[in-house]
Amino acid sequence: MTDMRRTGGQLLVECLVALGARHSFGVPGESYLAVLDALHDTKGRLDFTLCRQEGGAAFMAAAYGKLTGSPGIAWVTRGPGATNASIGVHTAMQDSVPMILFVGQVGTAMRGREAFQELDYRAVFGTMAKWALEIDDAGRIPEILARAWKTALTGRPGPVVVALPEDMLTSTTTAAPLAGPGHYPEPCPPPEAVAQARAMLQGAARPVILYGGCNWSEAGRAALQSFAEGSDIPVVSVFRYQDRFDNHSPVFCGEAGVGMVPHVRALLADADVILAVNARFGENSTDGYTVLDVPQPAQQLIHVHGSDHELGKVYQPALGIQAGPNAFAAALAGAGPGSGGGGAWRAGARTAWEAAFDLDPLPSPVDMGRVTAHLREVLPEDAIVTNGAGNFAIWSGRFLKYGPRMRLLGPQSGAMGYGIPAAIAARVVNPDRRVVCFAGDGDFQMTCQELATAAQAGAQPVILVLDNGTYGTIRAHQERNYPGRVSGTDMVNPDFAALARAYGFHGERVETTEDFPAAFARACASPTGAVLSLAISPEALTPRMTLSQMRAAGLASQARG
Repeated sequence: MTDMRRTGGQLLVECLVALGARHSFGVPGESYLAVLDALHDTKGRLDFTLCRQEGGAAFMAAAYGKLTGSPGIAWVTRGPGATNASIGVHTAMQDSVPMILFVGQVGTAMRGREAFQELDYRAVFGTMAKWALEIDDAGRIPEILARAWKTALTGRPGPVVVALPEDMLTSTTTAAPLAGPGHYPEPCPPPEAVAQARAMLQGAARPVILYGGCNWSEAGRAALQSFAEGSDIPVVSVFRYQDRFDNHSPVFCGEAGVGMVPHVRALLADADVILAVNARFGENSTDGYTVLDVPQPAQQLIHVHGSDHELGKVYQPALGIQAGPNAFAAALAGAGPGSGGGGAWRAGARTAWEAAFDLDPLPSPVDMGRVTAHLREVLPEDAIVTNGAGNFAIWSGRFLKYGPRMRLLGPQSGAMGYGIPAAIAARVVNPDRRVVCFAGDGDFQMTCQELATAAQAGAQPVILVLDNGTYGTIRAHQERNYPGRVSGTDMVNPDFAALARAYGFHGERVETTEDFPAAFARACASPTGAVLSLAISPEALTPRMTLSQMRAAGLASQARG
């Protein structure tokens, strides 16, 4: 057998290819030149998308993980590169999506001396990622990567940070690359636990199913929908995961998210049994931990999750089941439908969800209620919608209907700037699908430099910039808590259409609602992507909306920005 030596950089890249990585995102750095050299030979197998800022690269990797269920890969240099990328790691953790961030590091002989751009990555990312480590032996790269890949994917999916000392990448080793990925089937629920869950739902007068997470298979989603429809049980998604259940199903009743709408809050508060599948009980899905009492809810809680660390973390369930979502859904549906709390319980919630789409006209040159109504008619069934964070995200989150093939990529972390990188990642993965990004004017300016990334990669989405000249979410809270004392929330913006054209995009300003359909058609026809700057009045998403409009939009109870 030939004694074949490889650099650590070559071994690392070959292992990633064997594990199934096909795309990666990054900003180059001298600390991992050996990796960049190895990537030169993997074009078409493991591609590298050159980004403009590490935060954008990390957002792309996080969005890739959410979209595909496979770990998104990001490459950044040490120190400033890593800290810039931390926003994507935090987002991947809160979203529960698989991601691996590779960070260049000072050579091993320099560690502990505060060398140029040196950081202790275990300390920096220890509370932000599922696992943070540093390679100290090139021969162990296959072992470490296999564990990092498995850690990112299993249990509660999440980010892993791997620090790469420069000498570990340039030194050579005879260690062989991985032959392929390991196989880790989801944990299956015990039959007696499934039977107990079915019995609890059968005996409920007001049951609710709450679901979340990115790691659903098509079969798992179909099984959950089949059981819910056959049992006539209302279904609610956690924050920004409404795309994982067919919104056109009569049992889908909305999203438990920021500014929880009254009918969803009532569903959860008045339920006698809640089946939570693959859901993390965060602040948004519980309306600030007020819908369910901590630690023992009045509602009987059945919590199903692949990670035992999530069971009982906040709420003590009446029944906790460690199982993957797809395995559990298959077992639950395999015994046939159960019974719900009666058609009126589910039908009332569904009617309230449908009624929220009937908005009064908004006081704005471009009325987003009418814009989203148009988009509901013209978006393809397999469209991918992305957004960052801000009041504007309510339009992509609550006023589109996500069918079985449509996707939503939005950050549970509330991170501004996520939408554009997420849209680019979506186009990299699916170049033939329509990708539409919703961005506020402040949100857009967090990562607009990635338009250059999109142009270079040939992955240009259609971006809708809701331009109201203010940090809208913060302004709304400011005017409620400190009326008449606006401070630090007004913005002077550039000409977004001209900026888009400078990056090679089609750029257009839309001044009226009536102009939007034709402008959107031109944007979709552009082979170079498009940015539409929409004239939005600051009045349109602030407490000066009418109370009925605020309730319909879910802003009347919004307490967090």
